[in-house]
Amino acid sequence: MTPPGKLLPLTRSLLPPSAPPSLTGRRQRPTPAHARDLPPPVWLPHRLHAHGRLPPPLPFAPPRSLARPPFLASAFPAASSGGGGEGQAVLAEFLTSERVKVAAMLGLALALCNADRVVMSVAIVPLSQAYGWTPSFAGVVQSSFLWGYLVSPIIGGALVDYYGGKRVMAYGVALWSLATFLSPWAAARSLWLFLATRVLLGMAEGVALPSMNNMVLRWFPRTERSSAVGIAMGGFQLGNTIGLLLSPIIMSRAGIFGPFVIFGLFGFLWVLVWISAISGTPGENTQISAHELDYITRGQKLVKTQTGSEKLRKVPPFRKLLSKSPTWALISANAMHSWGYFVILSWMPVYFKTIYHVNLREAAWFSALPWVMMAVLGYVAGVVSDMLIRNGTSITLTRKIMQTIGFVGPGVALLGLNAAKNPITASAWLTIAVGLKSFGHSGFLVNLQEIAPQYAGVLHGMSNTAGTFAAILGTVGAGFFVDRMGSFRGFLILTSLLYFSSTLFWDIFATGERVDFDGTG
Repeated sequence: MTPPGKLLPLTRSLLPPSAPPSLTGRRQRPTPAHARDLPPPVWLPHRLHAHGRLPPPLPFAPPRSLARPPFLASAFPAASSGGGGEGQAVLAEFLTSERVKVAAMLGLALALCNADRVVMSVAIVPLSQAYGWTPSFAGVVQSSFLWGYLVSPIIGGALVDYYGGKRVMAYGVALWSLATFLSPWAAARSLWLFLATRVLLGMAEGVALPSMNNMVLRWFPRTERSSAVGIAMGGFQLGNTIGLLLSPIIMSRAGIFGPFVIFGLFGFLWVLVWISAISGTPGENTQISAHELDYITRGQKLVKTQTGSEKLRKVPPFRKLLSKSPTWALISANAMHSWGYFVILSWMPVYFKTIYHVNLREAAWFSALPWVMMAVLGYVAGVVSDMLIRNGTSITLTRKIMQTIGFVGPGVALLGLNAAKNPITASAWLTIAVGLKSFGHSGFLVNLQEIAPQYAGVLHGMSNTAGTFAAILGTVGAGFFVDRMGSFRGFLILTSLLYFSSTLFWDIFATGERVDFDGTG
């Protein structure tokens, strides 16, 4: 009995079956005659019913219009067969779903991840001026983050496969936020202690992408994963924008290390919300509706549950993983993606300041705009990728199309950047390069879940480690190249040629089908 004066929350899961359409927000449909005597579905965990957390499931399947993938319906509302009313209902259902909360929280975590690492791209300019660092030594300082990032993705990936993405992501965000927060204290004592906090930051952030992949695998059906990754990676790119744009403003008011403190505190706040509001799997969530749980379950190609004896085998089959050509296609793609990504992320503020002689705040603006485009086009690429698969295009061909755009586009755009005569034109070419680069998120990044869902975490870690090697080489190499040649232009041409070569390797060896890593095949 509800106490007098206290209103029940109008959630779908608490509404009685007889609730009028004005409360449910959707039109009532009569129960099909052939379904009235069917027993309730067996997929819903009985423990949820036992505690009274969910009402009994409806004795008939949800209307066909509500079974449409909400990501596609939200992007193309007119696609709903019932007209605008049902399209709005599908969109409203998606926006209030539990899995959209998961995608949003993942996006926020990745935004913090990039904001914490990109602060150094802005701070390196005043730090170099204050301490008299050469470009080559500045490249070493910037790459210190990557020293810690080098091995942690493999360890983090294995931990994610064993303990799940929720727990590992929580520890990762807490640790890298602590490293960011302590950076001013470390810098006041010694350069080496400051570099140690950057190494710790890299070690902790190595678990972010494997954890994201694990949560997407658990929470989203196959036809929504590209879109979910697009949302999460959109946050990743917006983190670059936030870091690049806010850091100069905060530095002008709170000193060089002001952004480190503020971003670190936001990370601690995120951990509190993540622990209290997000569950590791849909079945563990006490707020999820029966319809959404059924939609996720039916739309997934679930990985076989590990038995106790299988869980004891904590060492992944590295030899078998490395014996397959699709693994090397992923490693090659991740290496090239990281090379281009970190070269652009680390050096573009310096590039605009030295080549076009703009001030630090203008350089940050020119460098930040491309990441907004990457966030937008990353989601668009995910929606298009999922749509191609639903319309019958093979997963393999879809991944090759997306990755080709994600490599050839930036390769051509960097050649245009090399020929630019003013900062406006250079920023336009850079925006095209970074924006088209996001198509790779619907190529190699989603492909990890497809060829080895049971080893997606460790496979991501292996390919990420190769990418980190490439990122260190590119970041430090760019600094030495500028020291020796006095210009970025030759290095941009080299990067373009590497993009074209990586495209060819991917198109030859990549696949969208599951690879047998456990058998003898």
